[in-house]
Amino acid sequence: MPNNRLNKTIAGYHILMILSAVDFRVSGEEDRVIREYLVSEFPFHVNLDKQMDAISRLLPHEWEAHFIKVMDDFYDDATEEERKNLLRFALKLAKADHVITSEENHYLNLLFDHWMADALHPVLRKAN
Repeated sequence: MPNNRLNKTIAGYHILMILSAVDFRVSGEEDRVIREYLVSEFPFHVNLDKQMDAISRLLPHEWEAHFIKVMDDFYDDATEEERKNLLRFALKLAKADHVITSEENHYLNLLFDHWMADALHPVLRKAN
């Protein structure tokens, strides 16, 4: 069975691209944030046509399942600091057009709920 996991940088790109699309409006500022992420993660030019094609083929009702899958791919390969850095990019992206929509908020909550629950788990374990 083939491994369909994405490396953390590509998974992060998918996360940001879906987050930028969920309100059906992609602003120039959101595009700038995604480019800033790519420059910070790729030390060289990389062709993302294949990734863009995969993302653009998703139907809106498929976005959340794909988002969760790539979120897990990113988590598995990333350090805590790398996860925090992507969360910063995600927040910056959602705020780029000066409006955080309910859809963007939902996807941000997915990130925080999945990733931060793990960080809180030892604290919760100590409390029990």
